[in-house]
Amino acid sequence: MFSNLIFRNSRRSRKENGLFFSSLVISIIAFYMILSISTQDVMIFLQKMESDAVNRLLSLIPVFYGMTLCILFFLIYFACKYQFERRRHEFGVYLMLGMRRSKLFGMLLAEDLLSSILALIIGLPTAVVLSKIVSLVTAKLVGMGIVGHHFSLSWVAMKWTLVGFLGIKLLALLILSGKISRQEIGTLLSQPTNRPKKQMPSVIYGLAAVCGSVMLAVAYYKAIQGIAWTNVSMMGLTLLLGSAGTVLLFYGMRALIALIVKKGKRNKQLHVFTFRQIQENVIHQSSSMAISSLLILAALCCFGAGVGIAGTNNLFASHVIDYTFEDNNVEDSAQVLPNIQAALKENGLENQFSELFEMKVGNIYTTEDYENAFNMDAVMDSLRSMPQSEDRDVLLNNLDYATEPYFICLSDYNRLLELSGKPVIELSEDEAAVYIDSDFTTVNRTAMLNSIFAKQPETELFGSPIYLTGEVQSVNLITDRSITLSFALILPDEAFLHYTQGMYDTYVNAVLSEQAMEGNSLMTTYSGLNEKLDQIGIEYESYLQNMGRQLFYTVASSYITLYLAIIFLVVANTIMGIQFLMSQQKTGRRYQTLIRLGATYETLRRSAGKQIAWFMGLPVLVAAVSSLFGVRALFTGILSSRTGGAVSEMLLVSAAIILLLCVIELVYMRVVKRSSDKYLLTLMQPQREE
Repeated sequence: MFSNLIFRNSRRSRKENGLFFSSLVISIIAFYMILSISTQDVMIFLQKMESDAVNRLLSLIPVFYGMTLCILFFLIYFACKYQFERRRHEFGVYLMLGMRRSKLFGMLLAEDLLSSILALIIGLPTAVVLSKIVSLVTAKLVGMGIVGHHFSLSWVAMKWTLVGFLGIKLLALLILSGKISRQEIGTLLSQPTNRPKKQMPSVIYGLAAVCGSVMLAVAYYKAIQGIAWTNVSMMGLTLLLGSAGTVLLFYGMRALIALIVKKGKRNKQLHVFTFRQIQENVIHQSSSMAISSLLILAALCCFGAGVGIAGTNNLFASHVIDYTFEDNNVEDSAQVLPNIQAALKENGLENQFSELFEMKVGNIYTTEDYENAFNMDAVMDSLRSMPQSEDRDVLLNNLDYATEPYFICLSDYNRLLELSGKPVIELSEDEAAVYIDSDFTTVNRTAMLNSIFAKQPETELFGSPIYLTGEVQSVNLITDRSITLSFALILPDEAFLHYTQGMYDTYVNAVLSEQAMEGNSLMTTYSGLNEKLDQIGIEYESYLQNMGRQLFYTVASSYITLYLAIIFLVVANTIMGIQFLMSQQKTGRRYQTLIRLGATYETLRRSAGKQIAWFMGLPVLVAAVSSLFGVRALFTGILSSRTGGAVSEMLLVSAAIILLLCVIELVYMRVVKRSSDKYLLTLMQPQREE
């Protein structure tokens, strides 16, 4: 009999509060996926390429885990408190019928244990399947293929998921069950009501809304302009302004709602009642609405920024160079290529490459005053004549130090352009092209320089006139990004040899042959060839290292931001949904009065639906608008100059993700409306009052 009661009550609780149960399942999935990140195929691969960075990332996982446990504890405590508040009359009846308080306490623990076990039974297998799908998809994208995937079950992740989830559930239940079981029977049987709160003049609310809007605007400006990223104190001030501005904005929104009540159409059914309810909910719950909005904002920013960076960071685009070889043991740079060719041939690896060519880079050696060897006053004057902008000022500052440029051999760079499928550069004896690595420029800055170089400005290199022509070049000189030149001149071969006096660095770039790639994925080919080259002892860099570095940042941003976004989104929506349902329950007598006055079920449903749309829609709307600025601010702080030019593309991707998440918010609203409808349906039946 008692066990049947426990099973029945547990099933009813899950049915009545499906939003909370679903949130627990999602949290379990998120727990396992973040804890099992070390067993993902991509992370196992990256540990070989970027072991230090990956280890630092994995060392942060316990921090995210602990932070999430704290957040979910308060969510579980709050949600369980709502469930107990709904059942307080039931608990009072149990005690009146003779149930001991200790037995009531045990019954509540047993009911919750059943729900927790069911959530784990659903969540853990789903998490394992999803983690494997993510691993397979990521492995396929990076070129590992299905053959590179190995199924693995993270028992450590499963153990800590169980320990963390059951631990915070038990702690919350012990606290709440103890409070409920100690309450008097009369208190449990009484109907909870909302206590009236003191109203302030409308002017106060209006000023709060204006001040909140101004503080948000200042916070957005500081973040987008990069001021917030200058130091920790400035970032703290920006976050404080944003948080306080959001709280004040929601505090002042009650003035707007009061205006809608006065100006709204009075002929609609329950119009005044509906907006009075909304106004009261905002008055009582403005702080929790602001917190929920901030959590949704954090989720939208994490999703938008993470997906935007990953979606526009073309990791796996076609590349030109597969390997770069060096030989630092020879004094004559001209012997580097022959030596590399000989070493590959001796070990039977010459057929692995379809192309081997030099990339010569050097400094000026025709003068001892090399620090002032190059002068380009004409370019600087043209820049100064342009309209004032941040890009112009940055260029003026950077080019002011370009008095000692590197030199790149034209024929070598043209071969690189040919392999890239780009037009080659044609230069006369007194002309040069400018090379700036993509890390040191943006699309706008490059366009500004191209407009100047189109006029072929005259510069001076060691007393000789040199005309800059063509467009700014930025194709990577070697496979690895260890060479990032902020400013260099591409010179004709004779001029290059003259100014470097034959003292230059030679890198041998190599392109894999079709024979090497036949029947293998890119990653498999690299791994196998790397092992052979390691045995020979040739100094080399492969595209695999470069790809590994980029892949690490993409995977790290994708996994971490996705995890945080899910947690923030679940917590925020569960808080809002449960807050509204608790408030609706406390005002249940008002609905009963309307029913006695002749209000129909459909009329009450429409009224409650409007209340939910306002109560949950306001935080979502504020968060969605703020997220557009928040994502842009994140791009300002975390993007390098190399990817900074793709901000517009990233913002488009982020906007699409934010729109998708807003659709998910509508689904949450629908779930809360269904719970509200069920509660209103129970009020339609005549109830006896003890």
